[in-house]
Amino acid sequence: MQLKSDFNLFLRIKGAGYLLLAILIYGIGTGILAPMNAVYLKDHLGLSKGEIASIFSISLLLNMIITLSVGIVSDRIKEKKPIPMIAAVICASGLIIYMHADNYIEALTGMSIAVGPSGLIMGQLFAMARNHFKKHAESIMEIAMLWLRAGYSVGFFMGLLFGANLYLITGFQGVLWGNAAGFAGLFLLLLFYSEVKGTNENADIKAGEPFSLAMLIALLMLLCADAIRGLYLPLVFNERFGRPDLMSYLWSGQAVFELLFMTLTGYWAAKFGSKSIMVLGGVCALVTYTVYALASPLALFFTVQPVYSLSISILYGVAMGYVQRMFINHTGFGASLYLFISQAASLIGYLLPVLIQGISPTIFIIPITLVMVALVIIMNVLYKEKRILKSGSLGR
Repeated sequence: MQLKSDFNLFLRIKGAGYLLLAILIYGIGTGILAPMNAVYLKDHLGLSKGEIASIFSISLLLNMIITLSVGIVSDRIKEKKPIPMIAAVICASGLIIYMHADNYIEALTGMSIAVGPSGLIMGQLFAMARNHFKKHAESIMEIAMLWLRAGYSVGFFMGLLFGANLYLITGFQGVLWGNAAGFAGLFLLLLFYSEVKGTNENADIKAGEPFSLAMLIALLMLLCADAIRGLYLPLVFNERFGRPDLMSYLWSGQAVFELLFMTLTGYWAAKFGSKSIMVLGGVCALVTYTVYALASPLALFFTVQPVYSLSISILYGVAMGYVQRMFINHTGFGASLYLFISQAASLIGYLLPVLIQGISPTIFIIPITLVMVALVIIMNVLYKEKRILKSGSLGR
């Protein structure tokens, strides 16, 4: 069985365990804070929806600039490991400022320092991982990258569970210290990881993807829709049900499904093509956002989570690999570009719902529209590709 043999090979690769554990720990730290962040700013500091959106937007804009700037030059840097290590130290320092904030300016300062360099962590971790598996087991490189991304998701959802319990026991301070502990754990694990330095050897062109601006725009829209969900679902959920701790359980319910779907969608993408699988992910997202927009009962919110898990597995697994393969000879830039697109989507996603008054399920009309447009773009690209293939076969 291919899955079993691939996974056994993954486990035998020296250093793969360190990479997986580092990403898992980072995911736990991120997940501890994620659903509580907007609620912390609203309930603990008393900030308005516009102020919350501006804090997230400004810190993300700084993140985007740093991520793309370092991504452009990172392929010239043979040792990438110091980049995420330094970023982890700076992010943890920003969190300490953030947790002692008493007003908008202090919260903005702390969040900017905590979030600004964080894009360097995931981008460079996956660039390091691609170099690692290219050297030790190129045959499973793509599925190994998906497993690492699944490891982040599992860690993230473990963090959601920890965060919910920390919130109930210690309040917001425990949640913030838990996030800081994730950065500390990542730093320590990278200390013991032996990096495989990048080479100047040309990659196999067959493994790459042709550049497509249309697909990058469609991906931006899908990620933008997810960003709206990420920031505003906890607020809508809290307004509707009054239980912020249940929001953590809602997200954490995705973990098992996402671990399974990351693997399945990886093999599906290899068989049917990444773009076709991205269409499936868009349809699943459309179903989920429709449920949110209709102010559905709590049970339906939980029921639809596995459907959204499939969408996220495709969006953050298959799509990430697709973008990296567009720049197959520039692993650092490819990983950073994907994160830059994700961050740009988050920036747009944080600002768009400000146009809708108050916090209500109506907000999810925006992601529904974005996903529908993205699906039209992807299907149009697929149609054109099929026409080219058909005309090429007729020409022979």
